[in-house]
Amino acid sequence: MHPASVDVVLVRPARLANVAAACRAMKNMGLRRLRLVEPVPSCDEIEARNLAYGAWDVLDAATRHERLIDATFESTLVVGTTGRPDSTGWSPRRLATEGGAWAQGGRVSLVFGPEATGLTNDELALCHLRVHIPTDPAHPSLNLAQAVLLVAYEIRLAALGPERVSPAPEALATAGDFEAALQELGEGLLGIGYLNPQNPGKVLGELRGLLVRARPTPRDVDLLRGLARQVRWAAGCIARRRDPSG
Repeated sequence: MHPASVDVVLVRPARLANVAAACRAMKNMGLRRLRLVEPVPSCDEIEARNLAYGAWDVLDAATRHERLIDATFESTLVVGTTGRPDSTGWSPRRLATEGGAWAQGGRVSLVFGPEATGLTNDELALCHLRVHIPTDPAHPSLNLAQAVLLVAYEIRLAALGPERVSPAPEALATAGDFEAALQELGEGLLGIGYLNPQNPGKVLGELRGLLVRARPTPRDVDLLRGLARQVRWAAGCIARRRDPSG
């Protein structure tokens, strides 16, 4: 389902601060339509409104309704959230991935109950399906904004599509093959005068570090060995020029 097709319905929220924080959570995840079911607190408390930072448009555009049925009238799928584990209940992730097909392109209402008690059985009966957030039994309760954010996050994540799977990384060269290639290269570099015969290990060690940081593959080692062969051949040519008798 697309976030733009989702209405968040808050039933009898106890405090404006919780409503304001829920608005911010909604806008973070691309949800814009808020429905409030009576009674609801005034939306004029300055300190509480600060919790809706950047999402005052969502808060101020919220519609008020006397009954849950009025708040969900336009939706083809009404989802009730519950803190009570239910074998028939969906997870937020399942809702995000399968709910759109259920709604068949229509609007979806996500219904959240009062902070202290949750939705009543009669209110849950008006919902087409239930969603339960599987919190730890040692501390299962969530505040209103947390619950809204968790469900909205799953909806946004599903709407963004599957994550791109990175291609499997190439196998790295073994240390034995790498060191053998480096030794061959070192012999060639010594032969052409690039390395100091008195202390070849210093520069060769720096080259080792450079190549290790590149995380060489077997193909890289093959290229390194090919380069080493050419350097050693060049070293042989230099040696023959210096010794005409050779």
